[in-house]
Amino acid sequence: MSQWLDNAIFYEIYPQSFKDTDGDGIGNINGITEKLDYIKSVGCNAIWLNPCFESPFGDAGYDVSDYYRVAPRYGTNEDLKRLFEEVHKRDMHILLDLVPGHTSVEHKWFKESMKAEKNEFTDRYVWTDSIWEEPEGMGCIRGISDRDGSCAVNFFSHQPALNYGFYKPDPQKKWQQGTEDKGPLSTLNELINIMRFWLGMGCDGFRVDMAGSLVKNDADGKGTIKLWQKVRSFLDREFPDAAMVSEWGEPDKSLQGGFHMDFLLHFGPSHYNDLFRCEEPFFSSRGKGDVSEFVKKYTENYEKSERKGLICIPSGNHDMDRLSRSLHGDELKIAFAFLLTMPGAPFIYYGDEIGMNYVENLTSVEGGYNRTGSRSPMQWDKSLNAGFSTAAPEKLYIPLDGSSNRPDAASQLADKSSLLNEIKRLIVIRQSHKALQSKGEIEFVFAEKNSYPLAYIRSSENERLLIVINPSSEKKTFNFSADLKQKIYSFGGEILSDGGVITAEPSCAAIYALSGSYS
Repeated sequence: MSQWLDNAIFYEIYPQSFKDTDGDGIGNINGITEKLDYIKSVGCNAIWLNPCFESPFGDAGYDVSDYYRVAPRYGTNEDLKRLFEEVHKRDMHILLDLVPGHTSVEHKWFKESMKAEKNEFTDRYVWTDSIWEEPEGMGCIRGISDRDGSCAVNFFSHQPALNYGFYKPDPQKKWQQGTEDKGPLSTLNELINIMRFWLGMGCDGFRVDMAGSLVKNDADGKGTIKLWQKVRSFLDREFPDAAMVSEWGEPDKSLQGGFHMDFLLHFGPSHYNDLFRCEEPFFSSRGKGDVSEFVKKYTENYEKSERKGLICIPSGNHDMDRLSRSLHGDELKIAFAFLLTMPGAPFIYYGDEIGMNYVENLTSVEGGYNRTGSRSPMQWDKSLNAGFSTAAPEKLYIPLDGSSNRPDAASQLADKSSLLNEIKRLIVIRQSHKALQSKGEIEFVFAEKNSYPLAYIRSSENERLLIVINPSSEKKTFNFSADLKQKIYSFGGEILSDGGVITAEPSCAAIYALSGSYS
């Protein structure tokens, strides 16, 4: 088990938008290396690097054409190896983004798979037997080669689905192979080879894209769990310290499969968007949000995963609106008080620590569409192109936020009251208290429907901490009898305890150590 995950705080980097060191308007690996000291200064000790492999970039690198080669626009394999080394010199860790479910149509495997004559890649992808038959419930590519059949896709039409087999193949459809058939097993073996290559190069593990979607006709996830257990056996033999974080959204299944942590999905039943991205987010000071359904689902998953608390909650990522599209000012600080006091490893999307804006009305870049506004260049300072690149502004691959009041890291570092400095303060507190870290237990003590505040207890060994969060602009109370022993953190208004009632003043967040019993 990777012990460093116990107190990991991740920083997600979208490589094309982080830092450009060669003036071509696109970020690169050396730019990330150059900014490692900044990332560490924020308090982040781990990095999730979005896909950096060779790709035609129809989907921001999630359409891989060569898993073994860094995309030339980002640099070389040697540059990435040096990044790993520099990360480790700073006592930090780095996960690569692994996309196991599909490739680009430009991948040599797919080009071979399209051929009419049978070869070693014929069954690398999910193909039907007839050009007239579509794979049920999935989009497909067809009519582009001499091979008879339609090839299933996982998302965009240029992302053919890799074949890991069907958990329950339909006997009437001979093209549906079982998970132990030769084609699916060869795909799994190649996935293991890819992981072996990069772990041998020095990465610390992987964040796995859509990890729960590999085996088809697998409603309960049993086939996919078994697949990942095979991967886990390989890792235990050869790379026992390798960390695995899944984008699955079902932590009980993810942990059974051998992952260390599961990544909370922003779609599906999680109610994550109730907090930050809906018409009335819970963290809005308007106080019209509802946290109860999120807490209900979170608690359900927490119990199903044996109270391990390994559900990672991100500030955002490259697939969703920036936090600052819905929340502003102190609302962002209070939201981070929540994010940095919950179990599991927090993930901070680059720029969220300075409150970067969602850039409205951008033309889609690399299949981003409405997501493109969350992928604009990092704003480092007030120099040319906000310090991101020396390219002419019109040459930037994704346009900068053009607003006159756009935030930047240098200005926020110099401002003691900034969002960045509040986040740094919260991280220091999290790292000083085991109860607040990944494995500390959680008990919600107030999370009522359409009500404020939110209150929960984090505990570990002999330490118990009460967290009270009131984003609303009104004073709120709830019944809770406890001895508030010591104030560890506070932002905004005060938290008062009197006669079994806790009063949270408007727009506040606080952490108190508890002594004795509580009810």
